[in-house]
Formats: sequence, C-alpha cells, structure tokens
Amino acid sequence: MDEPVDGPGRSPGPPYDHPETEAERRKRRAVFLRELTEARELRERVQPRRTKERRMREAMRMRTFRI
Repeated sequence: MDEPVDGPGRSPGPPYDHPETEAERRKRRAVFLRELTEARELRERVQPRRTKERRMREAMRMRTFRI
C-alpha cells in the first residue's frame, strides 16, 4: 500500500511532484471533451426518446432566462 492504485478518477502518469504544463492540461482536456462528446452521441443512439426530452427541457430552460 505504498503507492495508490490507478482507478476511476485517477489520472495515469507520474505522481504530482511537478506542476502540469499548460500544453499537458490542454491535451488532457481535449481528450476529455472528445470522450464526453462520444458518450453523448452514444446516449443519443441508445436512448433517443430520453435524449429528445432532455433537449426539449434544456430548450425550455434556456427560453426562460432570455430577455
């Protein structure tokens, strides 16, 4: 139990002994956003009705705050 085991929520790589550079952060963020988009597209294919309802609720919410 000397070193933590990689698992959900843990980023692979070296321990936090050096600060993350801006380029590394942007690269990691790009990967995250790409995976998030993939997950949303998959959800739309698997659950089209729920996705449509969610989109309609979101549109209503956005209309509520428009001036």
